[in-house]
Amino acid sequence: MTLTVVLLVAFSIVLDVIGQLCFKLGLDRLPELDGGFRLNAFWGQVFNAPLLWAGIGAYVIEFFVWLEALSRAPLSLLFPAAALAYCGVVLAGKVVLGETVSRRRWMGTMVITLGVMLVAIAGSQA
Repeated sequence: MTLTVVLLVAFSIVLDVIGQLCFKLGLDRLPELDGGFRLNAFWGQVFNAPLLWAGIGAYVIEFFVWLEALSRAPLSLLFPAAALAYCGVVLAGKVVLGETVSRRRWMGTMVITLGVMLVAIAGSQA
């Protein structure tokens, strides 16, 4: 992978993590609905939540960044690298949201990272 492709994939991953954080924070800040969950009222709140719109914006930008990366490198190399977004979301959940991350989840995150490294190393030799 060229430096440009690495930077595009890294930016895509960062945007994905930012989008997920915005979605989670935005939904957590929605007020409780009186009388229980009502679909119409829920969607009304969603459309008026700035953080949810920020998450959508991050995903829209990510879409175009991803298309640029795809135009420069094979999908079979890029898509496994995109799995690093899972790792970023776990880390962001811990650091930003204060979520508890079990040892097993950290181990799974490490396995994903090692798998991506294996694909990247094999891809550079092909």
